[in-house]
Amino acid sequence: MIVRSWEGRARAGSADAYLAHLTEEVVPQIRAVSGCRGVQVLRGVDASSDTFMVLTLWSDLSAIEGFSGPDPEHAVVPAEAQALLSEFDERARHFEVAWEMFQDAP
Repeated sequence: MIVRSWEGRARAGSADAYLAHLTEEVVPQIRAVSGCRGVQVLRGVDASSDTFMVLTLWSDLSAIEGFSGPDPEHAVVPAEAQALLSEFDERARHFEVAWEMFQDAP
């Protein structure tokens, strides 16, 4: 399994709108791609802004290309998202899952 990592920083006052755009528009598109195994959206809040990290799980690089196009590191950031972000990664990073463990629910 491969984890694709991407980060963006919301413009002041735009974090909630960005999260809504991401979860309502972008995540459904990602989940519809064959080979997508999951999506996590992390939100880090500090004194100056909100940072989002999007982690997507994929079966392999060819599945990622179903989302990104022929360059798997290409960051897919629609114009609507760019308007809500002050900065964002132009390239995604990929990591092979080397080991994992999940805690069983009590």
